[in-house]
Amino acid sequence: MDASNYRRVPVGVVAPRDADDVAAALALCAEAGVPVVPRGGGTSIAGQATGTGVVLDLTRHMDALLAVDPAARTAVVQPGLVLDRLRDAVRPHGLTFGPDPSTHSRCTLGGMIGNNACGAHSVAWGTTADNVAELAVTAYGGTAHRLARGWAGAPAGLRELVEGNLAVLRTGMSGGFSRRISGYGGLDALLPERGADPARAFCGSEGTLGVVTEAVVRLVELPAAPVLVVLGYADEGAAADAAAGLLPHRPLTVEGMAEDLVRSPAGLPRGGAWLFVEMPDEGAARALLRGADALDAALVTDPAAQRALWRLREDAAGTATRMPDGTMAWPGWEDCAVPPARLGGYLREFRALLAAHGLRGTPYGHFGEGCVHVRIDFDLVSREGVARFRTFSEELADLVAAHGGSLSGEHGDGQARAELLGRMYGPEVIALFAAYKDVWDPAGGMNPGILVRPARLDENLRFAVLPRTPFAGEVATCVGVAKCRSTETGGAGVMCPSYRATGEERHSTRGRARLLHEMLAGETITGGWRSPEVAEALDLCLGCKGCRSDCPVGVDVAAYKAEFLHRHWAGRLRPVSHYVLGGLPGWLRLITALRATRAVNAAARRIPLPGLARERALPPLAPVPFTRWWRGRGRAGGPAVGGAPTVAPAVTPAVTPAVTVTLWPDTFSEYLAPEAGRAAVRVLEAAGLAVAVPARPVCCGLTYVSTGRLDRARTVLRRTLDAVGEVPGPVLVLEPSCAAALRTDLPALLPDDPRAHRLAAAVRTFAETLEEYAPHWTPPRLDRPVAGQTHCHQHAVLGDAADRRLRERAGLSGELSGGCCGLAGNFGFEPGHHAVSVACAEEQLLPSLRAAAPGTAVLADGFSCRTQIAQLSEGHRARHLAELLAEAL
Repeated sequence: MDASNYRRVPVGVVAPRDADDVAAALALCAEAGVPVVPRGGGTSIAGQATGTGVVLDLTRHMDALLAVDPAARTAVVQPGLVLDRLRDAVRPHGLTFGPDPSTHSRCTLGGMIGNNACGAHSVAWGTTADNVAELAVTAYGGTAHRLARGWAGAPAGLRELVEGNLAVLRTGMSGGFSRRISGYGGLDALLPERGADPARAFCGSEGTLGVVTEAVVRLVELPAAPVLVVLGYADEGAAADAAAGLLPHRPLTVEGMAEDLVRSPAGLPRGGAWLFVEMPDEGAARALLRGADALDAALVTDPAAQRALWRLREDAAGTATRMPDGTMAWPGWEDCAVPPARLGGYLREFRALLAAHGLRGTPYGHFGEGCVHVRIDFDLVSREGVARFRTFSEELADLVAAHGGSLSGEHGDGQARAELLGRMYGPEVIALFAAYKDVWDPAGGMNPGILVRPARLDENLRFAVLPRTPFAGEVATCVGVAKCRSTETGGAGVMCPSYRATGEERHSTRGRARLLHEMLAGETITGGWRSPEVAEALDLCLGCKGCRSDCPVGVDVAAYKAEFLHRHWAGRLRPVSHYVLGGLPGWLRLITALRATRAVNAAARRIPLPGLARERALPPLAPVPFTRWWRGRGRAGGPAVGGAPTVAPAVTPAVTPAVTVTLWPDTFSEYLAPEAGRAAVRVLEAAGLAVAVPARPVCCGLTYVSTGRLDRARTVLRRTLDAVGEVPGPVLVLEPSCAAALRTDLPALLPDDPRAHRLAAAVRTFAETLEEYAPHWTPPRLDRPVAGQTHCHQHAVLGDAADRRLRERAGLSGELSGGCCGLAGNFGFEPGHHAVSVACAEEQLLPSLRAAAPGTAVLADGFSCRTQIAQLSEGHRARHLAELLAEAL
């Protein structure tokens, strides 16, 4: 599978190391009559990166930037090089690669050449074909070609084919515009008056002609200070009508979207639709403003403000994958394009066609070039839904053709649209496409079923093999956009740490979702819930939940892993770590009840615990648990939680407390780090809040969920709800992973228990509690730089906006690391995980600590993060934010 609706099962995958490997593979496959499909990041949305023969994964080894010539403004790249790596490398020279699709953090140059990718800046810098100078290509059978201008290096018979079809090339493909990507849309580059450019003509061939092994690409100059102009219009049609009129101002981008994609229009000018127009400088931007007939407008020069608005545009694109009611919208008609002057009329008719078929979609896209992105809520499961998908596709193809447009405006036709190319091109052009394919690939071995002699658009749909179950529906929501394959570091993002550590697709969010898809299909993976392949892939999932927030469609592999482990080990003896670490709350409670803390700590230093990683020391248990300290700190008679009195504050607050905060004694704050709980009490009381603590043991069930002991987790959570009873106010949970479990896992596991939903709604983080219930309290000033780790679950489930504001008010400057610390609860203590755990920490956390200035406060609210810092860094002791504030008090 790729990022489309299609699924084809290959016989194998080859990861070539160089061009010789590619040639050897193509020779062997030709000898055996086995098809070949070249593949980059697998982000194609039309099915062209799927195949039935041998898939060549060009991302594993052939991913180098071979040379950069700043003077000539060229770079030599291998096909598996990710676009952002090229852009990062040439940015110091003031250069970039012009085409910039939204998948820039994981799409490859080879894939961009295959699809003739474009992106937001193509209105200024053109398509990939416009920016390719030379290509090294290996054909099916192993023959190498070097393509540039002229016929040298072209396959035998190509020149003769062109000379015999000049009339067709000049008339059948005339009337084109910049986004005519469909079919072999660049064939007219072979005309003598256009310089006979086989390299340009090869772009957009979708792996059907040969395999690119090297490319010389052109670079463009980056504008020094671009300015963003946001224009507001009454509606989408008005914005589309206006887009073409802006082109004489020579903008860098003209992007459009309407209000049905914007959940919060804050920061946007008045209107029901907007054009985002980037200009090279402020003078050009003001000239455009004077000439634009917009309802309202904003001119933005500050780079940070520009990034915020672009994020709004990018986030809106992400929301297109789900309808307002939560149902999924699918690709298939992702990027049709019409001449920009026809865009307004086309969009009005397109909306009417959707309504006529009872379908929904939210268009947006590159309005300056007439290219419209949309995902549509097709029913691709039932026979009736698939029939509607076909009928709609045929009628939409006719509509696009009637407007002089292209079925594909930048992502290629693949299986989704190739069957309909005859509605766009005449029969002579379709015959010429077949002849062109046969010159390059007479045996028909390169990516058969795509572009020429195409497969039907309604066959090979990936949903057909799945059972009709809720879990299958969840797994199928992975649309394969592969944001989880990004290797960029920095920023707050988390997904996907194990992929970045290993570089293996099966350890990405998409890879795991697709393996579960195959497991449920039962064709290539036949072991069902006992499948060793799926177990191996999920073993390195850290349960960080980064995919829950960072994946555009919210794929939650941590939840899938818990369900898989639950079923995988049902009725069987589990790994020792599941009992030791999964049952951690119970073990710690027993050790404390037996007053055996000192003996256990001594034994843990000398005797390795069975089933745990030998590379790690176990964190020591605290001599005095938090609740024992709490019960002994003053007189009785405080507020009651769970039917028993708590303890009144030892320090009388300045005002009578108006709110009682229930401080949750999570397993980590109770037995391993009670200093965080004691500090929180100190701060809460100083802020004028009363504190209560459950009188009986409570547990969020986190460790049972993470090890897939879901039945046990439900039992523990019911017992917790019985112990807590009706919570009178906010519930402060200091450990982010426990807070996230109570907010999300609790109501998911006990959906029919109203107490679960009430408790989940009451959960607050430390910073949220202070901000919401003590808004007038002024925290002490620390005035220090800060480094450390934002907990993965805080990022993914809870959010850290309140934490950022509290740190700012306390004078803690700087940013915490994104990514994952790598310990991730039980993950880092399980055998076989140590190397990946350390690699995750080395990505952002440990380098940030080494770079920290003297006197920097090291902050980590998660116990796992603090443990990882203590064990892997030198001289750093991380603390909870409550500890830093209590110390300052």
